[in-house]
Amino acid sequence: MKTIIVPTDFSETAYNAARYAIGLAGQTGATRIVLYHAYELIVPIPDLPTAVPMVNMEDLKAASIEGLEKMKRLLTPEIPANTVLDFRADNHLLAANIDQVCKDEQADLVVMGITGGSQLEEILVGSNTVDVVKSSDFPVIVVPAQAAFRPVRKIVFACDLRKVAKTTRKDVLYKLLDLFQAELHVLNIQKEGREHIHPEENQELDNMLHNYNAHYHFVDHPNTVEGITAFAENSGADLLLIIPKKHGLFDSIFKRSTTSRIAFNTHVPLLSIHE
Repeated sequence: MKTIIVPTDFSETAYNAARYAIGLAGQTGATRIVLYHAYELIVPIPDLPTAVPMVNMEDLKAASIEGLEKMKRLLTPEIPANTVLDFRADNHLLAANIDQVCKDEQADLVVMGITGGSQLEEILVGSNTVDVVKSSDFPVIVVPAQAAFRPVRKIVFACDLRKVAKTTRKDVLYKLLDLFQAELHVLNIQKEGREHIHPEENQELDNMLHNYNAHYHFVDHPNTVEGITAFAENSGADLLLIIPKKHGLFDSIFKRSTTSRIAFNTHVPLLSIHE
């Protein structure tokens, strides 16, 4: 691994995610971490009162750079000897631009913070993170607010097994599994009374992971999210791996996906790789 992108809003949650990325760089040998701030100039709507204050673009940019410089200064003492800490600021929407930033910076991974506190905190800090997880083609590690870095030695791969071998981007998955060299546990949560997975589907996944000596766990639980988070925490997992499924428009607008609900509820960092 060479480069890790850390989007920031300068909150404590973002600082915690940056420290997680620093620990990850130490484990994986990443040579560069880029702190990234996307600031947005809100375009005024003609029907709104003229009393709405206008923000100068240069002021926004200056404030962004100032925040990044401060963050770099505070984190530099923690950076591994062979890792460079850079920063970048753009006038863009974060989720819409993150993939281009990753391409520009030749990044391998995005690391972001998320908070599961009050509803307001989830909206302010969580929405950008969930949007990035949903939209980015690059792997994203979501770091809960209270999660401190510890080396990734055990990974729980939570999946429904249905067509997972066909929809998984194997090149990305293999690259990360090879990087961490961690114990791999495959978890399938099945609701009581539901039809269990066809043996052929399990065999496809087993074939896909045959080089990684995966351990399989089939757990009955009435709530998928609670079942996954409980297993990950009780088993001492260092990383929870999810491959989000693409939902319909109704689900994306009116209901949180399983991935985003897990991100808000788990205390274990969550690695998302898009199907």
